[in-house]
Amino acid sequence: MFVKILKSKLHRARVTDAKLHYAGSIAIDSVLMEAAGILPYESVLVADVMNGNRLETYAVSAEAGSGEIVILGAAAQLVQPKDIVIVLGFGYLMPDEARDFTPKVVVLDENNRIIK
Repeated sequence: MFVKILKSKLHRARVTDAKLHYAGSIAIDSVLMEAAGILPYESVLVADVMNGNRLETYAVSAEAGSGEIVILGAAAQLVQPKDIVIVLGFGYLMPDEARDFTPKVVVLDENNRIIK
């Protein structure tokens, strides 16, 4: 049996833009994706700290070093520019593997720069 475990986290990312008329996803600075271990097109959960909304979508790469966190598609109805969000990626592990697993947690400042 597998258990679902947190594998990646971008903590307190600030949304830089929201574009309603798009096929749907979240664009994330590729440097931040790499730091957290989030792959292009990977499923992610986005939790909006400002209003409590949660949504599931997939990540796409934004320009490296841009600091961009852009909500794309219908999710733009739930998350607005300047909102602070937590982006979570999960994986499935066997219980024995999960006990020793440590997720990659990347803490960001107000400009989406890595501080930890």
